[in-house]
Amino acid sequence: MSLESLAESIKNFEGVARKKPIIEVTRSLSHTLGFARIGVVKSFGEDSAVLDLGGEDYLLAATDGIWHKLLLAAPEFAGYCSVLVNVNDVVVKGGEPIALLDTLSIEDMDICQKIMGGILLGCEKFRVPVVGGHLHPFSPTYSLSVTVLGRVPKDAVIYSDTAEPGDSIIAAVDLKGRVHEQFTYAWDSTSWKNPEYVEEKFKAMREIAKKHLATAAKDISNPGVIGTLGMLLEASQVGGRVDVSSIPKPLDMNLEQWVKMYPGFGVIMTSKPDKASRCLDIFRSVGVSAEIIGEVDDSKKLLITDESEVCEVFNFKHDRLSGKIW
Repeated sequence: MSLESLAESIKNFEGVARKKPIIEVTRSLSHTLGFARIGVVKSFGEDSAVLDLGGEDYLLAATDGIWHKLLLAAPEFAGYCSVLVNVNDVVVKGGEPIALLDTLSIEDMDICQKIMGGILLGCEKFRVPVVGGHLHPFSPTYSLSVTVLGRVPKDAVIYSDTAEPGDSIIAAVDLKGRVHEQFTYAWDSTSWKNPEYVEEKFKAMREIAKKHLATAAKDISNPGVIGTLGMLLEASQVGGRVDVSSIPKPLDMNLEQWVKMYPGFGVIMTSKPDKASRCLDIFRSVGVSAEIIGEVDDSKKLLITDESEVCEVFNFKHDRLSGKIW
């Protein structure tokens, strides 16, 4: 596949397109921030909202709805992922999850039990309880949304919109995984491993946050590694260039498939060049493949390159991922 074809494939990927309507919702809701009775440090655009209740820690809060395609194709894995994606949204901030709430709409109780089995597995894996929620029984549609609450030390939180020109771009992914047999966009690197293995990866992220080694970070989500980087650059109002040959990936998978994959543990991060190698060392020490894949610049574009070509994926002056056009 040519680099130009790869750029077009990423730009038109459903996982990317699904993010574009977000601004229509957040535009309507952003004025409600004026009603806050607590300190809202960061809100829309972050993997987790950052709230100040006083004390030494910030409260983190996030909600994720599970893609209906996954819910119908693999209900048990969908239940598991509803925990996984929320936990990752807290971990990427440098925090730790403390509780979950879920909302479920179901028609068939047998499918409900499969979803619950997946949620239970996730709670066991990530050591986090479900403390409440809501059930819509006898529903004509299936849906699952989960909310997570977490905490992070105030002096260690990592934001999504603070990348700066000159920063190194890092991709860190646990490659010890496999494509899910029922959902080919999912790279399962956690469900079949013990909780201690998973916690090592989370501790690595918290160490990076505590040592102030990252300038910005996002959990790699449905848009994949390039699409997620685009969201980070868009939020930071900067651009960047990525060498696609440097992206960590399984040896037996083609690049186009991999850059659209949702990894069980994957982070896009920026770091000052003099600190980037320390980030790589911390990730690699716990078995996470991590590489510097590019550099942030002030171009307001996301470009991908290889040895012979340079192609534009997004121009944030007129392309929109999840935020406003500048």
